Amino acid sequence: MTPGLPIANQIRRLRFEHGEMTQSDLAEKIGMTRQTVAAIEAGKYSPSLEAAFRIAHVFGVGLDEVFQWIG
Repeated sequence: MTPGLPIANQIRRLRFEHGEMTQSDLAEKIGMTRQTVAAIEAGKYSPSLEAAFRIAHVFGVGLDEVFQWIG
């Protein structure tokens, strides 16, 4: 996690729990690039609220299961 981004996420775990979904698969489902998904997953980029909801929707979970405030 990069200092300054106090948000953790469970995207990698959720991808693997959902049939080992690739970053590219997730990116296609949410209308983003694989590079953006990789940056969000690595904690280098905070998604918009809309993107966060899209990610949670793909996995069928609430925002709080995908993202956690650690600040």
